[in-house]
Amino acid sequence: MNAPASQALAVTETLLSRDTPASVNYLPTPAQLRASIHLSPALEARIQQQRDAVNAILDGSDKRLLVVVGPCSIDDPRAAREYADRLAVLSEEVADTLLPVMRVYVEKPRTTVGWKGLAYDPHLDGRGDMAQGLTLSRQLMHDVAERGLPVATELLQPMLAPYLEDLLSWVAIGARTTESQLHRELASDLPAAVGFKNATSGDVQVALDAMMAAKHPHQRFAMEANGRPTVQQSAGNPHTHLVLRGGHGEPNYQSDHVAAATRALLKAGLNPRLMVDCSHANARKDHRRQVEVMLDVLAQRQAGNPHVAALMLESHLHEGKQPLKPGAMRYGVSVTDACLGWETTERLLKQAAERLG
Repeated sequence: MNAPASQALAVTETLLSRDTPASVNYLPTPAQLRASIHLSPALEARIQQQRDAVNAILDGSDKRLLVVVGPCSIDDPRAAREYADRLAVLSEEVADTLLPVMRVYVEKPRTTVGWKGLAYDPHLDGRGDMAQGLTLSRQLMHDVAERGLPVATELLQPMLAPYLEDLLSWVAIGARTTESQLHRELASDLPAAVGFKNATSGDVQVALDAMMAAKHPHQRFAMEANGRPTVQQSAGNPHTHLVLRGGHGEPNYQSDHVAAATRALLKAGLNPRLMVDCSHANARKDHRRQVEVMLDVLAQRQAGNPHVAALMLESHLHEGKQPLKPGAMRYGVSVTDACLGWETTERLLKQAAERLG
């Protein structure tokens, strides 16, 4: 572990040494973690440039295709850094037509129970060492950003946002939380573009309502950098968009679905440029079918549809997924949703760049 991460853990260990009940585990404040894993002025400026680039694609002034790509969730920071190294090289090759943004998902929403992600359980064994999880999550996002890649994540727990939001260029609000008022208020206060997914039922109106709510200012309960609870006034987020991810096993990425969604967005006075999530119900929960979804999206772009601005792929170093078995894990294989392997991902992105060039 590098020095900044070690310093952040030392802060946490000091807090934990206080005379507190055994059930209470104190965390570093956002200010403490940001101070120990801090952004240089140059990195801060680069992240703002990346946010501006994402926003320009979403508002149509940049004609490139936004591609949010990477592991379903992060369980091994070492493998994630190797993935980032590969994606950074590929990004330079396709930069004229694509803007790759790396998925660094450190929270995993669960329908019932299960492993909840690096931020919650970095040891993958149920200990719930959230202090180390927060540290590893911020350090990894910092390392990915240092490689020149924009960082994307899904924000599930609003209290995590102050620890990570200064590193983010794109944020997802998931299908299970798009309807949540807390997440709509959070989105209204974020410095990055936010994609709202349609509901797991396939209902798109829920996401449109979320976009409408997030574009307006809100007074919201929040936590300032030193950990004190506050009432915060958000400005409203003008950079929100719809993410089509299918629902109840049925896809909604094809041209008729996109046209219907676009009409609904325009009728509501919202940004009609949207993202297609190539995984989940759009792939009928078969990770290999992400390929046919992406090729269909590219065909829509080539046919002149200006509203398909972005897509998302779940991809890792190696194809497939594996069960959680601490100490017996295959390197670079997802422990949550099955992913495409790197070779397929690289071929797809190069193919997209060639088709759209």
